[in-house]
Amino acid sequence: MNALNVDTQTSMLNRLARVEGQLRGIQKLINEEADCEKVIQQMSASRKALDKAFHEMLACIIEKEVLQTNDVASHGTEALSRVKHLLSKYS
Repeated sequence: MNALNVDTQTSMLNRLARVEGQLRGIQKLINEEADCEKVIQQMSASRKALDKAFHEMLACIIEKEVLQTNDVASHGTEALSRVKHLLSKYS
C-alpha cells in the first residue's frame, strides 16, 4: 500500500473538506428551492473539484509506480504495464 506523504495528505484532506462544504451548500440550495441553474453550477464546481482530487491521487499512484522502478531497463515495461492498468481501471 502506498501512503501519501504528510503534505500531500494534508492537501488532499483540505481539498475534500472543501468539496464536502460545496455539497452541503448544494443541499441547502435545493432545500431553499433555489434556481436550478444555480444548483447545477454548484454541482459542476464540486464535481470538478472532486475530479481534480481524483486525478491528483491517481498521479500519486503513478508517481510511486515509476519511482519504485530502480532498473528502468528490466522493470520499466512492468511499471508501465501497471500504470496502464491503473489508468484503464479508474478512468
